[in-house]
Amino acid sequence: MNLNQITIPSLDVAKATAFYKVLGLHLIVDALPNYVRFECPDGDATFSIHKVEALPIGEGISLYFESDDLDQWVSALQDKFIVFDELPEDRPWLWREAHLKDPDGNHLILYHAGKNRKNPPWRIT
Repeated sequence: MNLNQITIPSLDVAKATAFYKVLGLHLIVDALPNYVRFECPDGDATFSIHKVEALPIGEGISLYFESDDLDQWVSALQDKFIVFDELPEDRPWLWREAHLKDPDGNHLILYHAGKNRKNPPWRIT
């Protein structure tokens, strides 16, 4: 099994599309105003956004995007006026993370974990 597609809801797919293009995702399906699909610059995963009349209530989802050059990526996004809730910080679980929200309030974590993503020292064998 392989997780290859995530879809998130949006009140304004065009606005969300512009945001995710700034993050660096590559648009591969454009069915605005109702749906778009992106591919990540690395790997085979795809990511899509679909229009909804109302956003889910509660904490919702968290999306993680990894980069080997996290600090440089965050700095470049700040230069493009992307606002972060938390700048890159080393976490006790051995990941370096920055936190922000997309235009619909979805929680994004830009991070670098390297080998610790799947193989932390406490991994069950």
